[in-house]
Amino acid sequence: MMVEKRIKRALVSVYHKEGLDEIIKKLHQEDVRFVSTGGTQAFIESLGIPCEAVEELTGYPSILGGRVKTLHPKVFGGILTRREHAEDQKQILRYDIPEIDLVIVDLYPFEETVASGADEASIIEKIDIGGISLIRAAAKNFNDVVIIASEAQYAPLMSMLEEKGATTNTEERRWFAKEAFAVTSAYDTAIFNYFDQDDHAAFRVAVDDAKIMRYGENPHQKGIFYGNFDDLFDQLHGKEISYNNLLDIDAALALIDEFDELTFAVLKHNNACGIASCPTIVEAWKDALAGDPVSAFGGILITNDVIDRAVAEEINRIFFEVIIAPDYMTDALEILEQKKNRIILLRKKSGLQTRQYRSLLNGVLVQDRDLSIQTADVLVPMTEKRPDGRETEDLLFANKLVKHSKSNAITLVKNKQLCASGIGQTSRVDALKQAIEKANSFHFDLNGAVMASDAFFPFPDCVEIADKAGITAIIQPGGSINDTLSVDYCNAHGLSMMKTGIRHFKH
Repeated sequence: MMVEKRIKRALVSVYHKEGLDEIIKKLHQEDVRFVSTGGTQAFIESLGIPCEAVEELTGYPSILGGRVKTLHPKVFGGILTRREHAEDQKQILRYDIPEIDLVIVDLYPFEETVASGADEASIIEKIDIGGISLIRAAAKNFNDVVIIASEAQYAPLMSMLEEKGATTNTEERRWFAKEAFAVTSAYDTAIFNYFDQDDHAAFRVAVDDAKIMRYGENPHQKGIFYGNFDDLFDQLHGKEISYNNLLDIDAALALIDEFDELTFAVLKHNNACGIASCPTIVEAWKDALAGDPVSAFGGILITNDVIDRAVAEEINRIFFEVIIAPDYMTDALEILEQKKNRIILLRKKSGLQTRQYRSLLNGVLVQDRDLSIQTADVLVPMTEKRPDGRETEDLLFANKLVKHSKSNAITLVKNKQLCASGIGQTSRVDALKQAIEKANSFHFDLNGAVMASDAFFPFPDCVEIADKAGITAIIQPGGSINDTLSVDYCNAHGLSMMKTGIRHFKH
């Protein structure tokens, strides 16, 4: 039942005061009385509006260095009293407890204090006690009380006040209560994670900004994204981003962040179907597209360089879903925006989450994101022959690609261009055969190309197949008890093999 209640008295105690003045003035026009503390009381009175100090209400001063201010029956009794409960009403009359119908309070900036690198004593002092207790009390009694638990709720409150004055219904109060519990749960999550550190005693994550997707991975599945996409990107053009778009965008960012030199990549279903590093962006695009011009249809494009008119004209020849770049020239945008649904993203900052989560069985699986990047100085020669400079660069390039390809995975690279990859196969031999067949179908000359594998070779079969295809250098994690079988083959046939010592499985 939608029960209307009028706000007669408000308790206000906040750190964030931007936008609060208009709310206070509007409430004052509606004859609402105010109770407050310290700086907020001074703020209200500076607007020419009378305000009762909490100390006057409770008869007690703020004590213990401000740790105890509002923790008093006259405050919590006024919030928690049930207006239709006869015994509650008798008790607040007996103890002279005024009803409080609106609570506006926010919390000490705990996370910001931790992020600032403050000492532990300062961090502990930012664990809010009174504020979070007020929020929980008011939210629990949403049948009678409105709770505003953060600056984010100022606008909805002001909108409601402008529309209907100082009157609320049950549905509105319940919505504000839900938002308040989101604030307190996130706050407690941050505190727990600070104390838990690396103990991993329990899984606690709080993410705001829910975005309902059109659907999930398939149209019959519901999809929701939790997070602030706008922190990372400006969407300059195009249709609403889908669940599958987000998966591809995440994969594209993880891949492109491996490269410092100018690189262009095309992804499909989270895997690179084309990628190249070149001196110019037009060259990089053409070489990336050449890797698999068929799979590029409907793909995700990403580069770490500015999109200019010349490359935009080339890109515009094909159909693709999304393009991501650090910037776009104005005339390039004019070309790319010719397709109304094409999603154009300007990347504002780097930095993906360092933890990955996956729900499975009756729980959650957590792991560190694979941020390991191998460089030439960590490679261990396994064969008598060593790769030359060009081959070494290609091996490192191929190793970055195989890291971001679904296992079992093989990548074939030549001159910092992906010739082909074999991905998601149950057999590493099948992955290699798939890659070779694909490279041949697009007329790549594999003589002098290199091969990367995401795991070791327990048998020399893959090495033999690669050799016959023209591969001259191989990079792999190593670690098989049968490593010598592959090494012996390489030594006998003049191939070089380097070991990274790091496996890059991806499921």
